[in-house]
Amino acid sequence: MKKSRRTDVGDAPTPPLRPGGYDPADYAAIVVRSAGEAGLSPLLVMTVLHNEAYKPHHPLLERLWQWWKPAASFGVANMHRATFEQVRQAHGLTGRWQDLRDDPAFAIHVAALYLKDLDQSLPRQHVRRYTRDELLALGYNTGERNMRAFARGVPPGPMARSYLRRFRAHRTCAAKALAACV
Repeated sequence: MKKSRRTDVGDAPTPPLRPGGYDPADYAAIVVRSAGEAGLSPLLVMTVLHNEAYKPHHPLLERLWQWWKPAASFGVANMHRATFEQVRQAHGLTGRWQDLRDDPAFAIHVAALYLKDLDQSLPRQHVRRYTRDELLALGYNTGERNMRAFARGVPPGPMARSYLRRFRAHRTCAAKALAACV
């Protein structure tokens, strides 16, 4: 198992403190790099970032949020501690879960690795109702076991359906962000 270095904080701008000031498109170059390293479509990773952009991601706000809700998710990719620890162990990451809130490049890198892991666990044959990227996005949101159930045809619940609707709606914004990066 190859050790993966933690990215430098300087690789990405800190999300703004003001509400509504965060734009996943600011991280398009990092998405392209991280998706490439993970062997994934940058469009998948960028669309997941757009889906996870529903809350402010400034490190100070995330620290306050954690004080109020210790099990909160962190970083521009909204990753929970258990998921991070799973990815950290699988890929030999040296960073810590708390680093996700301070280092957007690291958060994106970890999200891409997690999507890669989900992709490897997803059966090649699945119901035609969903694309592979849609199933991976559902897996990112609901976990591997649920993703595999959706791939077999088990219908997602209301929250997962809402996530999928937003994922489909964000594809165009994500594609524009990536096109502007090239």
